[in-house]
Amino acid sequence: MSFRLRVLGLLVLVAVSATVATTWLVLRQASQQITDTANVDRAQAETIGTRLTDYGREHASWTGVAAQIQDLHRQTGQRIHLVTENGTVIADTDTLAGRTARPLGLVTSFVDPRPALALPAGADDKTLVGITEDLIRSYRIDALFSNCLSAAGIPVRVTSIRYGVPKLKADVSVDGAPSTTIDSCQERAELSWTPRESLQANLLDCLSLPGRQAWRLGLGPTQIPVPGATAGQSDDLDPKPCLAAAFTADIVDVAPLPARLYLGAPNDRAPLATGPLLAVAGGVAAVAILATALLSNRVLRPVRGLTDAARRLGQGDLTIRVPIRGRDELTELARQFNRMADSLQRGEERQRQLTADVAHELRTPLANLRGYLEALADGVVEPGPEIFASLHEEAVLQQRIVADLQELALAEAGRLTYHRGPVDLAELLDLCGTSHQPAAVAAGVTLSVAATPVRVTADPDRLRQVIGNLVGNAVRATAAGGRIELRAGPRGRDAVIEVADTGTGIAPEECPHVFDRFWRADASRARRTGGAGLGLAIAKQIVTDHGGTIGVASRLGVGTTFTIVLPATDGVGPRP
Repeated sequence: MSFRLRVLGLLVLVAVSATVATTWLVLRQASQQITDTANVDRAQAETIGTRLTDYGREHASWTGVAAQIQDLHRQTGQRIHLVTENGTVIADTDTLAGRTARPLGLVTSFVDPRPALALPAGADDKTLVGITEDLIRSYRIDALFSNCLSAAGIPVRVTSIRYGVPKLKADVSVDGAPSTTIDSCQERAELSWTPRESLQANLLDCLSLPGRQAWRLGLGPTQIPVPGATAGQSDDLDPKPCLAAAFTADIVDVAPLPARLYLGAPNDRAPLATGPLLAVAGGVAAVAILATALLSNRVLRPVRGLTDAARRLGQGDLTIRVPIRGRDELTELARQFNRMADSLQRGEERQRQLTADVAHELRTPLANLRGYLEALADGVVEPGPEIFASLHEEAVLQQRIVADLQELALAEAGRLTYHRGPVDLAELLDLCGTSHQPAAVAAGVTLSVAATPVRVTADPDRLRQVIGNLVGNAVRATAAGGRIELRAGPRGRDAVIEVADTGTGIAPEECPHVFDRFWRADASRARRTGGAGLGLAIAKQIVTDHGGTIGVASRLGVGTTFTIVLPATDGVGPRP
């Protein structure tokens, strides 16, 4: 896989993992907290509603309920708003706290503190009516009594519950409850009672509802005439629901009003618990960091290997190589690094070989010069023309070697000067053939030229230097009676020069080294006949600088052919 894709995949994996984990965490935490909050709110609403309902029933009024609501607010932290169905606000924790009331939250429950009459089963009609009348009287007196006590700040408690209707008394266990106030409230409540006829009217209204069969209840001296009914007539209709409805209707003016309970406000939001969120976020971050470290270690291991190899290479260890694994960009970089190391090692080896070769090539001529000079100085050898000619020849040879080395160094450094221009290779080969013809004749070798006009852009003097070197080597390698042929012509979009001879040839294992410095096909040849071995190295560099290639093909005892390929000039010369 591509290194770029691996890094991208790593980043995407970390980002997606962290995003998914964080999203899951937030959603789970929010969902859990919303669920918990909903459950808590529901439980709190039930608790608050029950407590307020009990308060209303126990006090038979909403007087003093503000203290109870504030206590519930402190316990639950909820904003509580209690309001009657006609819109009268009973209490609100916002206004009780001295601030402007906020918009109302959702209606959570309906609070009805009025007692629900639960008559006994098995009693006759007259008994049920009597119980109802007695409970109406008792509750109305207790309600008025409780209102009076609450207004005086005296607590009330339920002493008993009879048929669902509580019996209220002053809580004398509380210090500061004056008996005179209690007696006064009791007296005023009892004096307020007067016999009522509303029970019969409310009961009749209930029994006369559509769908109910008319009947007569035996109410003692007072009878309820019902149209269509005969005296003593009864049926299976249960009178208890109508009696309960009549009871509620008869106490409505003294019982506390039903109310609606609102909790919270529209802007109230339960904050998320940050502890678990931070803990899990820290865990996600730790996992992401660990995953990144592991993946980056796997991805960057080749980079560390390259860095270590480069450091060792810089310290002079040219044998270091980087293992090749995979097919990504880092693998290609490692491959190119190894090639560079190979090139540096070969260059170092060539440099050492060059130093050794130069020392070897200069050692013998310098030793000869030193020997002759010491002999002349000691009088062992008499100075004469032959001695001076030999010394001059040795000095010229050293000068030629130094000049060749300097030229090769300039060529390899790209500092060799070229004067390029259009060159016709046919004319160039004719000129080279003419200039080397005397040497060929002296060696008994036939030199011929067979060239087709083709032009290149090159430095003619440098090309003559290359061809001259090849021809000179061919003359030295070809025995008398042999042939040397110079050929040139187009090949596709290239121009080709060939120098072929019928000389001794070069062994196949030696062909790759013919362009090395100081290399000679025949190591036994003297420097004066075989040259310094730098000509072919210089020739190769010149051809390379012209954008061309030079190669050799040879067979021992058959001959050798050097081939130079150069880019032909566009539009000049024949094309296939």
